[in-house]
Amino acid sequence: MRVDTREELGVSGSGEIEEPAFTALAERHRRELHVHCYRMLGSFDDAEDAVQETFLRAWRRRETFEGRAPFRAWLYRIATNTCLDLLARRRPEPATGGEVRWLQPYPDRLLDELPAGDADEPESVAVARETIELAYLVAVQHLAPRPRAVLILRDVLGWPARDVAELLGDSVNSVNSALQRARAGMREHLPAERQDWTGAEDDAGTRELVRRFTEASVATDIAALTTMLRDDVRCAMPPTPGVQVGRDAVVTNWIDDGFADMTGLRAVPTAVNRQPAVAYYHWREQAGAYLPLTIDVLRITGGEITEILIFHADQFPRLGLPQRLPADGIE
Repeated sequence: MRVDTREELGVSGSGEIEEPAFTALAERHRRELHVHCYRMLGSFDDAEDAVQETFLRAWRRRETFEGRAPFRAWLYRIATNTCLDLLARRRPEPATGGEVRWLQPYPDRLLDELPAGDADEPESVAVARETIELAYLVAVQHLAPRPRAVLILRDVLGWPARDVAELLGDSVNSVNSALQRARAGMREHLPAERQDWTGAEDDAGTRELVRRFTEASVATDIAALTTMLRDDVRCAMPPTPGVQVGRDAVVTNWIDDGFADMTGLRAVPTAVNRQPAVAYYHWREQAGAYLPLTIDVLRITGGEITEILIFHADQFPRLGLPQRLPADGIE
């Protein structure tokens, strides 16, 4: 939404911007700002903190908004600088070797709240989907903060180089140079192929693979699961350290962790980050119900599983998943 005048923010007769109008307009942009901060930070929780800080800073600096640029762009500027400040204070160690221990999933149901894209530009929809996938998030986290901001502002949001330069206090040449470095860095860490999943009804082969993976997981059928993994499959379980690379390494890790001997599992199919996912529940006799265990987020390429990211049960509430399954069905 474009705002060209301070009057649209509810400026009173005394010249003060009125809080109800300001808050209402800012809230319209909450979800897209949250996704922007999530791309920058890789963590749903950190993005929540960043958006709250963004709104606080925006209110404190409300008199600096002069209406010459869209209110939305003004908020994005504040949000980006908030993220850069957070990155300067947190995690002294950068992401390495494909491992991002602070990575958290993003619910598809919340992504559905984003403003609709231009129906005449289907490529923009694909770009938006690919830049929320976990593989993209992991790759972005390997970039230094300022090149990361440049990449997201230029390649995801489509900002002109001069606007990014103004936001960062750099020259256009510096921004263009940072963008080239960031793109090169992304190529080093992004998978070479796009994932098969689009969420469309015609993804019959992919849906069938997810179904078989789910059934084999519930049955702890290691042999069946092995046949669905590509030979260079990767598996990680943030925030637990370590990334297993290769079919043998992944399967060996499952066996060493006692997965083959588990019983009493149930599964609920879902989707996060525009990727297929499976939430697992484990029967607990004391509770008389199946309780949350883990959620597997899958990347599927060429009809094989190429990546599995496993998240703990603490992610279930924000993903809108049941907190328990009774013996005879979902409550």
